[in-house]
Amino acid sequence: MDGTMTTRTGPLQGMRVIELAHIMAGPVCGLMLADMGADVIKVEKPSGDDSRRFVPPDINGEAAAYMMMNRNKRGIALNLKDADAVDVLRKLLSEADVVIENYRTGTMERLGLGYDDLVKINPRLIYCEISGFGRTGPYADRGGFDLIAQGMAGLMSITGEGPGRPPVKVAAPISDINSGILAAMGVSAAYANMLRTGQGQKVDTSLFEAAIVQTYWQSAIAFATGEKPEPLGSAHPLNAPYQAFQTQDGWINVGAANQSNWLRFLEVIGAPELDDDPKFASNEARKRNLPELVEILNGFLRKDTSEVWLARMEKAKLPAGPINDILQMHDDPQTRAREMVLTLDHPRAGKVDTIGHPVKFSRTPASITRAAPILGQHSREILREIGLDEARIAALINAQAVIAA
Repeated sequence: MDGTMTTRTGPLQGMRVIELAHIMAGPVCGLMLADMGADVIKVEKPSGDDSRRFVPPDINGEAAAYMMMNRNKRGIALNLKDADAVDVLRKLLSEADVVIENYRTGTMERLGLGYDDLVKINPRLIYCEISGFGRTGPYADRGGFDLIAQGMAGLMSITGEGPGRPPVKVAAPISDINSGILAAMGVSAAYANMLRTGQGQKVDTSLFEAAIVQTYWQSAIAFATGEKPEPLGSAHPLNAPYQAFQTQDGWINVGAANQSNWLRFLEVIGAPELDDDPKFASNEARKRNLPELVEILNGFLRKDTSEVWLARMEKAKLPAGPINDILQMHDDPQTRAREMVLTLDHPRAGKVDTIGHPVKFSRTPASITRAAPILGQHSREILREIGLDEARIAALINAQAVIAA
């Protein structure tokens, strides 16, 4: 795909978003909206988003992390310590549909750009705040970090190989990513309401809440029993067997989560007699005796390779799959068929692969057409769009109120 293309498709075509966000949560929100057709303008400080310095890895000096999170966006760099730069930002916000910010509480207000200030000049504005813990409550002033959110939301108490082991976080920054996705959902809902009523509103979510909603099953168990769920490795808290099993040459996942799939599993491994054992005849019994069951099933599965078992399970319509590494996932034919790996042209890094958009629209397809911007790549273009002439643009750049590539 040509990184210089500007033609947009998607259900949010026509939406303009100003992204005042850095590293991950806010940029994920901007990325989702951009993929769905919004014109997202990323505003960076003079030294750029901190993720520009998350190296290695890099490609020709460009941080891989930054390029992943900021594709499909245009970029301008402003020195918000300069009053002229703040005026530029105010003008951008006065004409925007959405602003995304993940600054600490009070930062926007100190710039004169809080919600109460902006709603006076742009009542249609959707003001999206993503923070560590939300803008209300006793932790509202705390910063936001994925590791801290995972721990406080209980995720690390249920992740790991078993009770008594050291706490383990989900390897992917799940609260960062999920808060960005939830913010994009909230923005889209608020935008639909704004188109109907003409009135914008605040949209407020957090890493903490994004992590909490990952505990639906475990919270249901705790609400019902009053007991805290423990980590189960790859096993399911409500169904068994539903986890990873060892084969002759590796590991596979098997999802025998109901009685019919349990019987299919036994048929595939040639052990129908296990269903006659009262310790394993029901889901409740299998959960109660899970360690013993897993050892028995591993004994059968170690007799052949992952490839052989997966072929047999596919034929039997038993839910099962390989445990891919990230490179194997990238090369999986289903990944490619669903356009979940795409290639963009970056002005410095050249051909760069990126992850595709996970929602397919039949009439208004999402599109990924632009590589992440180099610092200040679109500064001049954006300043022209808000009505500044060439002399004023040059003056702002010379004064370093605006940084342009």
